[in-house]
Amino acid sequence: MPAAGRTYWLTEPCRIRRQDDSVRIERPDASPVHIPITDILDLIAFDHVDINTSALSLLSRHGVTLHILDHYGNHAGHFTPSQSMASAAVIRQQVEISADADRRLAIGRSLVLAAAENLRWALDTELLDPALTSLHAAAPHCKDSADLMGQEGNFRRTAWAVLDTQLPAWLRMNGRTRRPPTNAGNAFISYLNALVYSRVLTALRSTPLHPAIGFLHADTDRRRNTLALDLAEPFKPLFAERLLKRTAAQKHLRPSDFETDVGRAALSKNGRKKIAALVKDELATTVHHRTLKRKVTYEELIHLEALKLVRLCLENTPYKPFRPWW
Repeated sequence: MPAAGRTYWLTEPCRIRRQDDSVRIERPDASPVHIPITDILDLIAFDHVDINTSALSLLSRHGVTLHILDHYGNHAGHFTPSQSMASAAVIRQQVEISADADRRLAIGRSLVLAAAENLRWALDTELLDPALTSLHAAAPHCKDSADLMGQEGNFRRTAWAVLDTQLPAWLRMNGRTRRPPTNAGNAFISYLNALVYSRVLTALRSTPLHPAIGFLHADTDRRRNTLALDLAEPFKPLFAERLLKRTAAQKHLRPSDFETDVGRAALSKNGRKKIAALVKDELATTVHHRTLKRKVTYEELIHLEALKLVRLCLENTPYKPFRPWW
Protein backbone atom coordinates (compact mmCIF):
# COMPACT_ATOMS: atom_id res chain seq x y z
CA MET A 1 0.00 0.00 0.00
CA PRO A 2 1.29 3.50 -0.74
CA ALA A 3 3.10 4.82 2.31
CA ALA A 4 2.36 8.51 1.73
CA GLY A 5 -0.96 10.00 2.63
CA ARG A 6 -3.88 9.01 4.79
CA THR A 7 -7.65 9.10 4.68
CA TYR A 8 -9.47 12.15 6.03
CA TRP A 9 -13.05 11.66 7.23
CA LEU A 10 -15.31 14.69 6.79
CA THR A 11 -18.19 13.99 9.17
CA GLU A 12 -19.56 17.56 9.30
CA PRO A 13 -20.62 20.11 6.66
CA CYS A 14 -17.56 21.97 5.39
CA ARG A 15 -15.96 23.96 2.61
CA ILE A 16 -12.86 22.65 0.85
CA ARG A 17 -10.55 25.27 -0.62
CA ARG A 18 -7.02 25.38 -1.97
CA GLN A 19 -4.32 27.41 -0.26
CA ASP A 20 -1.00 27.13 -2.08
CA ASP A 21 -0.18 23.39 -1.99
CA SER A 22 -2.49 22.68 0.92
CA VAL A 23 -6.16 21.89 1.32
CA ARG A 24 -8.07 24.18 3.71
CA ILE A 25 -11.06 22.60 5.46
CA GLU A 26 -13.48 25.27 6.71
CA ARG A 27 -16.12 24.27 9.25
CA PRO A 28 -18.90 26.58 10.54
CA ASP A 29 -18.04 26.21 14.22
CA ALA A 30 -14.25 25.82 14.18
CA SER A 31 -11.09 27.42 12.83
CA PRO A 32 -9.90 26.22 9.39
CA VAL A 33 -7.73 23.12 9.17
CA HIS A 34 -4.81 23.18 6.72
CA ILE A 35 -3.62 19.84 5.34
CA PRO A 36 -0.61 19.48 3.01
CA ILE A 37 -1.81 17.82 -0.17
CA THR A 38 1.01 15.25 0.09
CA ASP A 39 -0.51 14.07 3.39
CA ILE A 40 -3.84 13.09 1.78
CA LEU A 41 -4.56 9.65 0.33
CA ASP A 42 -8.28 10.29 -0.10
CA LEU A 43 -11.23 12.13 1.44
CA ILE A 44 -14.56 10.66 2.56
CA ALA A 45 -17.45 13.11 2.94
CA PHE A 46 -20.31 12.02 5.21
CA ASP A 47 -22.11 15.36 4.98
CA HIS A 48 -22.54 18.39 2.74
CA VAL A 49 -19.30 19.57 1.11
CA ASP A 50 -18.73 22.81 -0.78
CA ILE A 51 -15.67 22.49 -3.04
CA ASN A 52 -14.43 24.67 -5.92
CA THR A 53 -12.55 23.85 -9.12
CA SER A 54 -9.25 25.12 -7.74
CA ALA A 55 -9.37 22.56 -4.91
CA LEU A 56 -10.48 19.81 -7.31
CA SER A 57 -7.58 20.60 -9.61
CA LEU A 58 -5.15 20.25 -6.71
CA LEU A 59 -6.69 16.92 -5.68
CA SER A 60 -6.51 15.64 -9.25
CA ARG A 61 -2.88 16.65 -9.74
CA HIS A 62 -1.85 14.67 -6.66
CA GLY A 63 -4.03 11.61 -7.29
CA VAL A 64 -6.47 12.22 -4.42
CA THR A 65 -9.96 10.69 -4.61
CA LEU A 66 -12.98 12.36 -2.97
CA HIS A 67 -15.75 9.91 -1.96
CA ILE A 68 -19.29 11.17 -1.32
CA LEU A 69 -21.74 9.29 0.93
CA ASP A 70 -25.40 10.34 0.85
CA HIS A 71 -27.60 10.93 3.90
CA TYR A 72 -28.41 7.22 4.19
CA GLY A 73 -24.83 6.01 3.91
CA ASN A 74 -24.91 4.95 0.25
CA HIS A 75 -21.83 5.62 -1.87
CA ALA A 76 -23.31 8.44 -3.94
CA GLY A 77 -20.27 8.99 -6.13
CA HIS A 78 -16.64 10.04 -6.22
CA PHE A 79 -14.26 12.45 -7.87
CA THR A 80 -11.21 10.67 -9.23
CA PRO A 81 -8.06 12.14 -10.80
CA SER A 82 -7.85 12.19 -14.59
CA GLN A 83 -4.56 10.28 -14.45
CA SER A 84 -4.52 6.71 -13.18
CA MET A 85 -2.07 3.83 -12.89
CA ALA A 86 -4.14 1.63 -15.21
CA SER A 87 -1.98 -0.45 -17.57
CA ALA A 88 -3.06 -1.51 -21.04
CA ALA A 89 -1.36 -4.90 -20.66
CA VAL A 90 -3.13 -5.61 -17.38
CA ILE A 91 -6.49 -4.35 -18.61
CA ARG A 92 -6.31 -6.56 -21.72
CA GLN A 93 -5.83 -9.61 -19.51
CA GLN A 94 -8.52 -8.39 -17.15
CA VAL A 95 -10.97 -8.12 -20.06
CA GLU A 96 -10.00 -11.57 -21.38
CA ILE A 97 -10.62 -13.19 -18.00
CA SER A 98 -13.93 -11.36 -17.56
CA ALA A 99 -15.01 -12.39 -21.07
CA ASP A 100 -14.25 -16.07 -20.37
CA ALA A 101 -17.46 -17.37 -18.81
CA ASP A 102 -15.80 -20.30 -17.05
CA ARG A 103 -12.94 -18.29 -15.54
CA ARG A 104 -15.24 -15.47 -14.53
CA LEU A 105 -17.63 -17.92 -12.88
CA ALA A 106 -14.78 -19.62 -11.00
CA ILE A 107 -13.62 -16.28 -9.57
CA GLY A 108 -17.19 -15.31 -8.73
CA ARG A 109 -17.75 -18.62 -6.96
CA SER A 110 -14.60 -18.18 -4.88
CA LEU A 111 -15.70 -14.66 -3.89
CA VAL A 112 -19.16 -15.81 -2.82
CA LEU A 113 -17.83 -18.70 -0.75
CA ALA A 114 -15.13 -16.53 0.86
CA ALA A 115 -17.69 -13.85 1.77
CA ALA A 116 -19.98 -16.47 3.32
CA GLU A 117 -17.18 -18.12 5.28
CA ASN A 118 -15.98 -14.71 6.48
CA LEU A 119 -19.50 -13.89 7.66
CA ARG A 120 -19.63 -17.20 9.54
CA TRP A 121 -16.28 -16.26 11.10
CA ALA A 122 -17.49 -12.76 12.00
CA LEU A 123 -20.64 -13.96 13.76
CA ASP A 124 -18.82 -16.89 15.38
CA THR A 125 -21.81 -19.20 15.73
CA GLU A 126 -22.52 -22.78 14.75
CA LEU A 127 -26.08 -21.77 13.82
CA LEU A 128 -24.77 -20.79 10.37
CA ASP A 129 -23.07 -24.10 9.65
CA PRO A 130 -26.09 -25.77 7.94
CA ALA A 131 -26.62 -22.72 5.68
CA LEU A 132 -22.91 -22.61 4.83
CA THR A 133 -22.94 -26.33 3.98
CA SER A 134 -25.92 -25.76 1.70
CA LEU A 135 -24.15 -22.89 -0.07
CA HIS A 136 -21.04 -25.02 -0.64
CA ALA A 137 -23.25 -27.76 -2.12
CA ALA A 138 -25.17 -25.36 -4.39
CA ALA A 139 -22.30 -23.17 -5.64
CA PRO A 140 -20.73 -25.71 -8.06
CA HIS A 141 -24.09 -26.03 -9.85
CA CYS A 142 -24.62 -22.30 -10.41
CA LYS A 143 -24.41 -21.49 -14.12
CA ASP A 144 -23.84 -17.73 -13.93
CA SER A 145 -23.28 -14.81 -11.59
CA ALA A 146 -26.99 -14.27 -11.04
CA ASP A 147 -27.38 -17.83 -9.74
CA LEU A 148 -24.35 -17.40 -7.50
CA MET A 149 -25.58 -14.15 -6.03
CA GLY A 150 -29.01 -15.67 -5.50
CA GLN A 151 -27.46 -18.43 -3.42
CA GLU A 152 -25.35 -15.88 -1.57
CA GLY A 153 -28.51 -13.87 -0.87
CA ASN A 154 -30.15 -16.92 0.71
CA PHE A 155 -27.15 -17.40 2.97
CA ARG A 156 -26.97 -13.74 3.95
CA ARG A 157 -30.65 -13.64 4.88
CA THR A 158 -30.06 -16.56 7.22
CA ALA A 159 -26.96 -14.87 8.64
CA TRP A 160 -28.76 -11.58 9.24
CA ALA A 161 -31.55 -13.40 11.06
CA VAL A 162 -28.94 -15.06 13.28
CA LEU A 163 -27.21 -11.71 13.82
CA ASP A 164 -30.50 -10.21 15.02
CA THR A 165 -30.54 -12.70 17.89
CA GLN A 166 -27.24 -11.14 19.09
CA LEU A 167 -28.50 -7.53 18.98
CA PRO A 168 -30.77 -5.43 21.21
CA ALA A 169 -34.29 -4.98 19.84
CA TRP A 170 -33.75 -1.39 18.69
CA LEU A 171 -30.68 -2.34 16.62
CA ARG A 172 -32.07 -5.46 14.91
CA MET A 173 -32.25 -5.43 11.12
CA ASN A 174 -35.46 -7.45 10.69
CA GLY A 175 -34.45 -8.18 7.10
CA ARG A 176 -32.03 -6.24 4.91
CA THR A 177 -33.38 -2.98 3.49
CA ARG A 178 -31.58 -0.34 1.41
CA ARG A 179 -32.18 3.00 -0.31
CA PRO A 180 -33.25 4.00 2.26
CA PRO A 181 -32.48 1.73 5.21
CA THR A 182 -35.62 1.34 7.31
CA ASN A 183 -34.06 1.04 10.77
CA ALA A 184 -30.88 1.62 12.76
CA GLY A 185 -29.34 -1.81 12.09
CA ASN A 186 -29.75 -1.45 8.34
CA ALA A 187 -28.41 2.12 8.42
CA PHE A 188 -25.27 0.89 10.19
CA ILE A 189 -24.71 -1.87 7.61
CA SER A 190 -25.28 0.53 4.70
CA TYR A 191 -22.73 3.03 6.00
CA LEU A 192 -20.11 0.36 6.70
CA ASN A 193 -20.61 -1.33 3.32
CA ALA A 194 -20.20 2.04 1.58
CA LEU A 195 -16.99 2.70 3.51
CA VAL A 196 -15.59 -0.71 2.55
CA TYR A 197 -16.46 0.01 -1.09
CA SER A 198 -14.65 3.37 -0.89
CA ARG A 199 -11.54 1.76 0.63
CA VAL A 200 -11.48 -0.89 -2.13
CA LEU A 201 -11.96 1.73 -4.84
CA THR A 202 -9.06 3.79 -3.48
CA ALA A 203 -6.88 0.66 -3.34
CA LEU A 204 -7.72 -0.21 -6.97
CA ARG A 205 -6.75 3.30 -8.08
CA SER A 206 -3.17 2.55 -6.97
CA THR A 207 -2.93 -0.59 -9.15
CA PRO A 208 -2.85 -1.18 -12.94
CA LEU A 209 -6.37 -2.67 -12.77
CA HIS A 210 -9.50 -1.05 -14.18
CA PRO A 211 -12.17 -0.80 -11.42
CA ALA A 212 -15.09 -1.15 -13.86
CA ILE A 213 -14.12 -4.60 -15.17
CA GLY A 214 -15.38 -7.12 -12.64
CA PHE A 215 -16.13 -10.81 -12.43
CA LEU A 216 -18.91 -11.57 -9.95
CA HIS A 217 -20.90 -8.39 -10.55
CA ALA A 218 -19.97 -8.08 -14.23
CA ASP A 219 -23.36 -9.21 -15.53
CA THR A 220 -25.53 -7.94 -12.68
CA ASP A 221 -24.57 -4.28 -12.20
CA ARG A 222 -23.44 -2.28 -15.23
CA ARG A 223 -23.61 1.15 -13.62
CA ARG A 224 -20.82 0.99 -11.06
CA ASN A 225 -17.21 -0.03 -10.59
CA THR A 226 -17.93 -3.73 -10.54
CA LEU A 227 -14.42 -4.84 -9.60
CA ALA A 228 -14.66 -2.68 -6.46
CA LEU A 229 -17.98 -4.36 -5.68
CA ASP A 230 -16.32 -7.76 -6.16
CA LEU A 231 -13.34 -7.12 -3.90
CA ALA A 232 -15.56 -5.55 -1.23
CA GLU A 233 -17.46 -8.82 -0.77
CA PRO A 234 -14.89 -10.70 1.38
CA PHE A 235 -14.22 -7.60 3.52
CA LYS A 236 -17.78 -6.53 4.29
CA PRO A 237 -18.25 -9.10 7.09
CA LEU A 238 -14.95 -8.03 8.67
CA PHE A 239 -16.22 -4.47 9.04
CA ALA A 240 -20.03 -4.37 8.78
CA GLU A 241 -21.64 -7.32 10.56
CA ARG A 242 -18.66 -7.91 12.87
CA LEU A 243 -18.56 -4.29 14.05
CA LEU A 244 -22.34 -4.15 14.43
CA LYS A 245 -22.17 -7.18 16.71
CA ARG A 246 -19.23 -5.73 18.66
CA THR A 247 -20.70 -2.24 19.14
CA ALA A 248 -23.97 -3.79 20.33
CA ALA A 249 -22.13 -6.00 22.86
CA GLN A 250 -20.09 -3.03 24.11
CA LYS A 251 -23.16 -0.73 24.11
CA HIS A 252 -21.13 1.76 22.11
CA LEU A 253 -24.11 2.85 20.01
CA ARG A 254 -27.28 4.49 21.29
CA PRO A 255 -30.64 5.20 19.64
CA SER A 256 -29.68 8.89 19.65
CA ASP A 257 -26.86 8.05 17.21
CA PHE A 258 -29.52 7.51 14.54
CA GLU A 259 -32.18 9.66 12.93
CA THR A 260 -35.26 7.50 12.46
CA ASP A 261 -38.53 8.23 10.73
CA VAL A 262 -41.34 6.11 9.34
CA GLY A 263 -39.66 3.60 6.98
CA ARG A 264 -36.24 5.25 6.98
CA ALA A 265 -33.19 5.69 9.18
CA ALA A 266 -29.74 7.27 8.98
CA LEU A 267 -26.83 8.02 11.27
CA SER A 268 -27.06 11.28 13.19
CA LYS A 269 -24.22 13.81 13.23
CA ASN A 270 -22.84 12.25 16.41
CA GLY A 271 -23.39 8.77 14.98
CA ARG A 272 -21.33 9.60 11.89
CA LYS A 273 -18.48 10.77 14.09
CA LYS A 274 -18.62 7.55 16.10
CA ILE A 275 -18.63 5.37 12.98
CA ALA A 276 -15.76 7.31 11.40
CA ALA A 277 -13.65 6.92 14.54
CA LEU A 278 -14.58 3.24 14.80
CA VAL A 279 -13.63 2.46 11.19
CA LYS A 280 -10.39 4.49 11.38
CA ASP A 281 -9.31 2.48 14.41
CA GLU A 282 -10.31 -0.78 12.76
CA LEU A 283 -8.44 -0.01 9.53
CA ALA A 284 -5.32 0.71 11.60
CA THR A 285 -5.54 -2.67 13.40
CA THR A 286 -2.56 -4.89 12.54
CA VAL A 287 -2.15 -8.64 12.12
CA HIS A 288 0.93 -10.69 11.35
CA HIS A 289 0.98 -11.62 7.67
CA ARG A 290 2.15 -15.19 7.24
CA THR A 291 3.59 -14.69 3.75
CA LEU A 292 5.12 -11.23 4.14
CA LYS A 293 6.44 -12.13 7.62
CA ARG A 294 5.49 -8.74 9.04
CA LYS A 295 2.55 -6.89 10.52
CA VAL A 296 0.03 -5.36 8.14
CA THR A 297 -3.01 -3.18 8.80
CA TYR A 298 -6.53 -4.08 7.74
CA GLU A 299 -6.28 -1.21 5.25
CA GLU A 300 -3.18 -2.81 3.74
CA LEU A 301 -4.97 -6.15 3.48
CA ILE A 302 -7.41 -4.51 1.06
CA HIS A 303 -4.54 -3.23 -1.09
CA LEU A 304 -2.87 -6.66 -1.02
CA GLU A 305 -6.15 -8.19 -2.19
CA ALA A 306 -6.10 -5.97 -5.27
CA LEU A 307 -2.51 -7.01 -5.97
CA LYS A 308 -3.65 -10.65 -6.05
CA LEU A 309 -5.74 -9.80 -9.11
CA VAL A 310 -2.78 -8.00 -10.69
CA ARG A 311 -0.79 -11.23 -10.33
CA LEU A 312 -3.71 -13.15 -11.82
CA CYS A 313 -3.60 -10.90 -14.89
CA LEU A 314 0.18 -10.73 -15.27
CA GLU A 315 1.32 -14.15 -14.02
CA ASN A 316 -1.86 -16.23 -14.18
CA THR A 317 -1.49 -16.89 -10.44
CA PRO A 318 -4.79 -18.40 -9.18
CA TYR A 319 -6.83 -15.91 -7.20
CA LYS A 320 -7.73 -16.95 -3.65
CA PRO A 321 -9.96 -14.38 -1.90
CA PHE A 322 -9.19 -13.01 1.53
CA ARG A 323 -10.08 -15.10 4.56
CA PRO A 324 -9.14 -14.17 8.15
CA TRP A 325 -6.44 -16.44 9.57
CA TRP A 326 -6.34 -15.03 13.07
